This record gives sequence, C-alpha cells and structure tokens, in this order.
Amino acid sequence: MRVHRVVLNSRPGENGNPVAENFCMEEANLPDELNEGQVKVRTLYLSVDAYMRFRIKEDTGIDIFKPWQLSEVIDGGGVGVIEESQYGNLAKGDFVTSFNWPWQTKAIIEGNTLEKLDPQLVDGRLSYFLGAIGLPGLTSLLAIKEKGHITVGSSQTMVVSGAAGASGSLAGQIGRLEGCSRVVGICGTDEKCSILVSELGFDAAINYKKGNVAEQLRELCPSGVDVYFDNVGGDISDTVIRQMNQNSHIVLCGQISQYNKDVPYPPPLLPEVESVLKTRNITREMFGVLNYKDKFDSGIVQLSQWFKEGKLKIKETVIDGLENMGVAFQSMMTGGNIGKQIVHVSE
Repeated sequence: MRVHRVVLNSRPGENGNPVAENFCMEEANLPDELNEGQVKVRTLYLSVDAYMRFRIKEDTGIDIFKPWQLSEVIDGGGVGVIEESQYGNLAKGDFVTSFNWPWQTKAIIEGNTLEKLDPQLVDGRLSYFLGAIGLPGLTSLLAIKEKGHITVGSSQTMVVSGAAGASGSLAGQIGRLEGCSRVVGICGTDEKCSILVSELGFDAAINYKKGNVAEQLRELCPSGVDVYFDNVGGDISDTVIRQMNQNSHIVLCGQISQYNKDVPYPPPLLPEVESVLKTRNITREMFGVLNYKDKFDSGIVQLSQWFKEGKLKIKETVIDGLENMGVAFQSMMTGGNIGKQIVHVSE
C-alpha cells in the first residue's frame, strides 16, 4: 500500500527559525500483512507543539526528547482509527491515540503503544484529545495543581504568558477554576486579547507588542502577581517576575521565545531577576508533565467534566492536509495559532 508521509528535510540550525521547507512530503510503502500484535491505522488528526523545536536539533539537550533524523518520518501526538487489527485489545473502528504517531496518512503500529479513546469524553470532537482533553490540557491542569499553590479565597492574581496558545488558553481558565480571583493574559495580537477576555473568561489581556508591558501589568495587577504561568521566557517573563509578590510561584511550563537560541533549558535568568527570586522567595521549578503519568486518568476525567459543563472553553486552529504540516509548524512557532494547532489529515 502506498501512503504519504512527512520527513525531516533539513535543520534550521541552533539559532535559526524553523520554516515549512524544513519538512517535506514523500510516498512510502506499507506492508500488506500485519504481524501479531500490530494494527493498521488511518490518521485523522496530528498535533504540532512547541517542544518539537528541540527535536529538530541534532542534539535536543533534553533527555526525554530524542532528535528527529534527516529523511526519516516525523512523529508526535496523533489520533486515528483502526482499519485492521492483529492485536487483541483493539478492533476495527476503534479510535486511538499516541504521543509517537508517525506523520503519515496510514501506518502500521504496535497495538500496545496505542491508547483507546472514548469519543463521548469530547462529545465526538476527536481533535480535542490532542489539546484540551489531552497532553496540553493535562500540562496546564497538573502544572497549576503541582506548582501553582493556589488557595481558594486568598484573592490571588495569576498572569499567563503565551495566553492564547494551546496551554496558556487553558491555564488561565483552570487558574480561575482552581481559585484565583484575578487572571491576566499576555499575548501578541489585539484579536487574541479580545478572545481571552470575551470568550475565555480572563479579566484582562495585554498585547505585548503594544505599549509598555510593565506599566500595563501594574495597572491590571494592582496587588502584584501571586502565580505566573510562564510559557515564553525572555523579556516578558523578566517583566512579570519583577512584579511578583513575596512567596509567590512561577509555573515554568515553556520558554518559546528562547527555543530558537542555543541556550540550555530552562534558560538562565538575568542576575537582577535571579536576585528578585531569592529576596522574595519565589519558587521557579521546571514542570515536566510526563513525571505525573499516575495522575493522567483522573486529570482527563476532570478536564472532560469541565468541558461538558461549559466551564472550560476550547479553542483550536485547524489546517487541512498532511502536506501542510510544515506550514502549521512554522505558524505555531510564530504565534499564528489561537488555542491548539491541529492538522486535519482525513475524515
């Protein structure tokens, strides 16, 4: 069987910006017969995520991420449907997901590496399993629960950077649901700011490309910042940290502004900002969601419940066609998405 797949065509370099041309689509053959334990799947949706910037490098610098190899098929989060099965726990027609789904139209995969999905959890919106009811949602929920130290009734203010992205758009809402009294988002367009406030329940939003972010933060967070959900790092994070309160907490989820630079992860802070952390006793610990797998099942149930109750609003940016994986990746890395960036491969 002939299938289409996406392979890594080139690397952008340690300090380069990824472009669509770093990826290319080609044809490949699938075996006609399945071995025992294997399934044939048809890909429905694929995910592009900021962490993938590490995997384009020759050396990711992070133990849990292995680099993609040139001319080899790329993998990441995916959702598909079983077309044929030689694995006892999965049958034709089952919907499944994996963190290591190959970027191709159809694939033969070991059945024990797949997780069966219940479409009822997402009211049939299967792409949500790659976003709010999947790893980004779990990242936001568990990071806030484990590192945010939110106390109901204590009038805490939460700031979220990268607030219109896959995790940030959920983190602000979850912060509110967990007990924050005020939530402020930082993002890069007026449209995103409007969506955060009018649709996602943020109290206010700052377009960091307009005006003075420090001044706007002082105005919008008059009692200072108690919890900072950090997706971006760099100058924005330095500005937020300077306005954080004594004994406050940074949820270190991502540093996308630094991913195209040859720096360690998490990137070191300026000496002045590091001093602020120490004198104010601010916690700043990197969060790795894969360290909390024992809480995934209960987390998915919680996220699904909030979604069904209308308490968690879900935003997606969907691009059609496997041939547009590179376009979607480049757009996601430059803030072109609102909510989760998804590529729709087949019906």
